[in-house]
Amino acid sequence: MLRISRTLKLARATVRKYARAETFPERAVRVPGPSILDPFLQYLEQRHATGCANALALWREIRARGFGGTSRQVHRWLQTRRTAPARSMPRMRCGNAPNPTNPRPNGSFPSPKQMAWLCVQPQSALAATEAATLARLKQDAEAARVLALARRFCELVRERGVTHGAELTSSCATPATFEQWLAEARTCGVRTVETFAQGLEQDGDAVRAALTTPWSNAQAEGQITKLKFLKRHMFGRASFNLLRRRVLLTA
Repeated sequence: MLRISRTLKLARATVRKYARAETFPERAVRVPGPSILDPFLQYLEQRHATGCANALALWREIRARGFGGTSRQVHRWLQTRRTAPARSMPRMRCGNAPNPTNPRPNGSFPSPKQMAWLCVQPQSALAATEAATLARLKQDAEAARVLALARRFCELVRERGVTHGAELTSSCATPATFEQWLAEARTCGVRTVETFAQGLEQDGDAVRAALTTPWSNAQAEGQITKLKFLKRHMFGRASFNLLRRRVLLTA
């Protein structure tokens, strides 16, 4: 039993249990219980029969009919019935004819982190393929709203960057513009963006001061982060004299 346990990488108690069993221990078939999706299955089947294979769109439709669950539940239901990529879904990985503006395999999108990075880049800094990827992303109305809000917020922040000087260089970095962006973000219909806007509202005074004054603690925070990195790099055992020498040598 010990050799079986090591070969199969099972606990010895498990091996002993199966070895002493008089018959083969059949695994019980799990019977799924009732789901909050059940009252909407007939409608989903009808919409799926008409060719709609967009889980997010189906979730929005049944949510308007009273469904209180998440889009993930609809996605799991649809995943077991999907036999081919939906041609009407711009965000799906499509195996049809390749897109000449997007050299990625199967026309797939970049990873979420890469996509988020593209969304906050200036339009002038994007390559042709990256701009084409964002153009595909904007085919979805919700994604287009998030992208527009993200870019406008990044413009507000960049206008107060050190490369733009201490004074406002354009009309976009003004308190009124920030208030307008905040109002739109709080009511955009995307929970993540609305939560982010609520967090900015809670720190409203600090955010408004950062957008309207030339003062910044970025240099101080950067130096503190540098000191912490050096301290952790030496496993917290560095004395003040050694830490001082490391800082001066790397300056």
